[in-house]
Amino acid sequence: MFDMIPFRKNNLSKRDDFFSPFLKNFFDDDFFSVMSHMQGNFKVDLKETDENYLVEADLPGIKKEAIDIDFHDNYLVISAKRDESMEDKKENYVRRERHYGEFKRSFYVDNVDEDKIQASFNDGVLKVVLPKLTKGNDKKRKIDIN
Repeated sequence: MFDMIPFRKNNLSKRDDFFSPFLKNFFDDDFFSVMSHMQGNFKVDLKETDENYLVEADLPGIKKEAIDIDFHDNYLVISAKRDESMEDKKENYVRRERHYGEFKRSFYVDNVDEDKIQASFNDGVLKVVLPKLTKGNDKKRKIDIN
């Protein structure tokens, strides 16, 4: 009688390679996991209502004091800086790592009442409310496709 062995994709791709455990441990290190989160820019959600525009930006691990928000010539610019240091002491081993990153996103937003812009930062999420000057969608028209 034949023994049934379940088919798994991972079994085909993994070989008994001498270096694979070393590479896995090397790239699973805390340094590389933090660096992978710092790549690129932060994620932003944009929402429009009849009264305002809402911008929600995910900025985990960044302090409120390290965030700058500017609105000039219809451009909303959000910039943030992250400066972290990590120290790991085990027996005679000391490891120190520093992570520094600057992030910046800019958005063109027209029809905004600059004097009434509000921002709040809570649990790593920045919320910016940009009230509209003229309410509603007065300038909207449907475009036909030929």
